[in-house]
Amino acid sequence: MTRLKVTDCLGDNLTKPELNVAVIGATGAVGAAFLNVAEERKFPIGDLKLLASARSEGRKLEFRGETFTVHETSERELAGADLVFCSASSEVSKVWGPWCRENQVVMIDDGSAYRMDDDVPLVVPEINAGDLDHHNWIIAIPNCTTTPLVMALDAIRQVAPISRVVATTYQAVSGTGAAAIEELKNQDTMIAEGQILPDPEVYPVQIARNVLPHVDDFEEDGFTKEELKMRNETRKILHTPDLPFASTCVRVPVLYGHSEVVQVEFDSEFSISTLGEALGSYSGIIFEQDFTKYITPLEAAGRDETFVSRLRVDPSVENGILFWCVTDNLRKGAVTNAIQIGEALIERGVLGN
Repeated sequence: MTRLKVTDCLGDNLTKPELNVAVIGATGAVGAAFLNVAEERKFPIGDLKLLASARSEGRKLEFRGETFTVHETSERELAGADLVFCSASSEVSKVWGPWCRENQVVMIDDGSAYRMDDDVPLVVPEINAGDLDHHNWIIAIPNCTTTPLVMALDAIRQVAPISRVVATTYQAVSGTGAAAIEELKNQDTMIAEGQILPDPEVYPVQIARNVLPHVDDFEEDGFTKEELKMRNETRKILHTPDLPFASTCVRVPVLYGHSEVVQVEFDSEFSISTLGEALGSYSGIIFEQDFTKYITPLEAAGRDETFVSRLRVDPSVENGILFWCVTDNLRKGAVTNAIQIGEALIERGVLGN
């Protein structure tokens, strides 16, 4: 299994020809994060097109000290692109994915439209960069709760085979988008000022000072689509199609940063210290060995690492553990992972030649 270190593709290593890049969904929360991370990591962008829906036509955004005008996504605007980063609805992805294939333009898709397609690699570069060799012009990134989870699971399965996973997530509102961020901020302000809150627009009930055990739509089996995404994506990325897995996804009144409580069972005995060593040495993970210390979403915000803490033995099962896992959902949970994929494609000679 091919692994890629987070530092393999940074900065001065990227001396190859600059790429023509188009960003679909540039005015959203993830689009804004893409511009920030691309600038920080010195991703080799030559020509940049910032695209969105018709209602965002004419908006101005800053990148590397220059002002760019947002245009409506169209074939004309996408013409000449080497790489398309798409962070919009599944419907938008399904429109432009086939166009990218037909025109042999690589599209890295942030949505769920293609994640489970057999001919679309679902990639976290630290784990399965080798899957990029089999792309069909579309590459998917996982759900923002899946990425940190599979990194931790990949680290600890080097110690002992995993037989079962149960995860509970605590997801920030930024995972829903810019409108959800504003709704939480407005509700917090109105509560502080003693005002009566209007009916919520983004979530089914008030999110401020509340917790919703409901992320995405419910399916007939009682699980939500988000919970099934985590199961199916974890299996695909780790190449473990039959891994027993269940999760409960919860929305919490936090702006940035998804947190998870993870229960893992192994096929054989293990040493908790050896698991800690595996987590601590894994690229992209920061492991806190002192079980009395932990990382919160506030501390993870603006960072690209996955933070793992509170690792302990689960006494309720044989060969089980629990741990706490936190990451910035807009960065490593979305755009940093996507840009790392772009960096890996350059290193593998798929882009920039």
